[in-house]
Amino acid sequence: MLEDLQRTIRRTARVLTAVSPIPSQRADPALARPAERLRLFELRGELGAGWHELAVELRGPAGEPVRLLVGTTPYLLPAATKGRAVLIVDVPPGAKLHLEIADDSSMDVGAVVAREVSRTEAALRRAAPTVLRRLREPWTIPAASLKILRAAWAGEVLARLLQRGSGDAQQAFYPEWHARFGALREADRKAIRSAAATLPRRVRFSVLLPVHDPPEEFLARAIGSVREQLYPDWELCIADDASTSPRVRRLLEEAAKEDSRIRVTFREQTGHISVASNSALALATGDFVVSLDHDDELAEHALFLLASAAADADADLLYTDEDKIDERGRLSSPFFKPDWNPDLLLSQNYVGHLCAVRRSLLLEMGGFREGFEGSQDYDMVLRAASRTTRIRHLSFVAYHWRSIAGSTARDATAKPYAEAAARRALEEHVGASASVEPGPLPTTYRVRWRMPGDGPLVSLIVPTRDARAVLEPCIESLLARTGYRRFELIVVDNQSTERSTLDYLSALEERRAARVARFDAPFNFSAINNFAVREAARGEVIGLLNNDLEIVEPGWLEEMLSQALRPGIGAVGARLLYPDGSLQHGGILLGISGAAGHEHKFLPRGAPGYFGRAQLVHDVSAVTAACLVVRRETYLRVGGLDESFAVAFNDVDFCLRVRALGLRNLWTPFATLVHHESKTRGQEDTPSKKARFEDEKRRLNDRWGDALRSDPAYNPNLSLDAEDFSLAWPPRVRKPWP
Repeated sequence: MLEDLQRTIRRTARVLTAVSPIPSQRADPALARPAERLRLFELRGELGAGWHELAVELRGPAGEPVRLLVGTTPYLLPAATKGRAVLIVDVPPGAKLHLEIADDSSMDVGAVVAREVSRTEAALRRAAPTVLRRLREPWTIPAASLKILRAAWAGEVLARLLQRGSGDAQQAFYPEWHARFGALREADRKAIRSAAATLPRRVRFSVLLPVHDPPEEFLARAIGSVREQLYPDWELCIADDASTSPRVRRLLEEAAKEDSRIRVTFREQTGHISVASNSALALATGDFVVSLDHDDELAEHALFLLASAAADADADLLYTDEDKIDERGRLSSPFFKPDWNPDLLLSQNYVGHLCAVRRSLLLEMGGFREGFEGSQDYDMVLRAASRTTRIRHLSFVAYHWRSIAGSTARDATAKPYAEAAARRALEEHVGASASVEPGPLPTTYRVRWRMPGDGPLVSLIVPTRDARAVLEPCIESLLARTGYRRFELIVVDNQSTERSTLDYLSALEERRAARVARFDAPFNFSAINNFAVREAARGEVIGLLNNDLEIVEPGWLEEMLSQALRPGIGAVGARLLYPDGSLQHGGILLGISGAAGHEHKFLPRGAPGYFGRAQLVHDVSAVTAACLVVRRETYLRVGGLDESFAVAFNDVDFCLRVRALGLRNLWTPFATLVHHESKTRGQEDTPSKKARFEDEKRRLNDRWGDALRSDPAYNPNLSLDAEDFSLAWPPRVRKPWP
């Protein structure tokens, strides 16, 4: 452990003192989890509330992640330039500042200097990365310009720009978006009431409301949001968990007197959330059970959305999108979720609110389990998922999660016992087939799947043509840094003519480091890989690799292989980084720019992405063939890569055919490689290359048009014009009312 130290930096700007390290086992649990093994540097000094530029001197190897905690709000420090990382942050009154570094990191903290900046300067500087990205993707500029104009009309340009660079930057314009596309008009309400009356099958909802000393104002709003439902077939089952406030009891008793659909039971002793929820469940008689926290609110059409879905499909579990609501009723931070995504569920409780489960199924499972308080809903969904596949997602915001001081909506670490309970539930769910570790972000998890025996032989296939300067770092880093050793390396030479490359290929064979297969035909990525699988590969598992990759960590292949060997998994993709550390491939999103794009492209390394997805294992519709692992049996079953897609979209087409077999494609951030993209073939920038690209794009749409417009791993409320999970203007959602 490092010795305690104090460094005072005297400049014209304000001076902060970095005191280190605070041992993680004694740290405030709101700042760090002991399992993460962190060093915390507390920053002390005179620093008022407001916007500040922080310049942090970092000593040590570049690229290692460092987080700044402002209160409990995390910021990832950007890459250091000349040893200094600079970022713009909003410091609330009285907030403490900490730097968080992995305990095993050799990184150290030097000078820390703070300078107060104006809101205008902060807004412009936080928006700068977005502007640069738009310039790299000019087709996204028109939609972005419209959002700025809407904000200008509302007089909120600075507020929206300041939100850029924060964790929910993609939803900076949500208030305007919701007012236009999410809020109901009187005509909508009339149509919903009419549609509800004519549903072919009406179901009844039991809304469970466990209560324990909430602010009466928010409790009244929660109850009012149920009574204002446009769908009338509901009952509100309230279990007061021995609240100490007499005003809470009076409020509940008056609500029950005013509406016969409201039932209340008063517990004599506090049992906590699981016991109270079961007391409410004992009052329930409906077909489906819905849980509502005592300070949250339902959207007025929430139960109608669930009822219309239940009428159309024989579902056992339904879930919706959600947002947050503050003390003043202002909405923010919408979470537009994917359709059923089992591997994202193993990484975090993405189902969250609003969730409706068939009452008979919940009773069969024994209700909510004691010992899982704070994550009883996550435990319930995991247990339900092991019993049914009839799960449906509704792409509407139907739940408003109250974000106030002390709530997990505002601070995910506010209830550390909930995270421990979630991990226990997850460990029970995966059983002996895997181990569960804390994930890279609060309330997230990493599941490590165990492989049978020594593991199978993997055939790693690397096509190449000349370009030894690109190929050699790829091959040598693979041979030197790959921890899993049961692989064969097959380099497919596609008409190389450069003497240097031919000499290197011969040397590889002489070293018995690789076998070289000759493909003597014009470049066709699909045909080259099919040839190698058919004629050269001997492994049970196939790994497709571009020749411009660089291996940077030993566990990449073991991680991808352990995922690919799981039942129900098809193709597995890796996290690919540009040489500057930004994200190149985080999984493929369908429909982007009329075909497909990469999740979170250009996202800084270590940044969480959309609700943590850039750091979490999750199911996707497709992954790039630049680094793809799949069982040989699956590869051959779908006929390999379609050779009519010589260069572009062959991976998308392949993965969609794998998905059609009923297998899930998956992306993992725990296999990280550097991708020097297209260094051999170059960019698609000549007339002939552009024509070929557009032809392949057209044929992809001819074959998969409907699928491209409806990616189950995405959400129709999110844009198809960018890869950063921005809001769609307008959304592509079909309303279940005329």
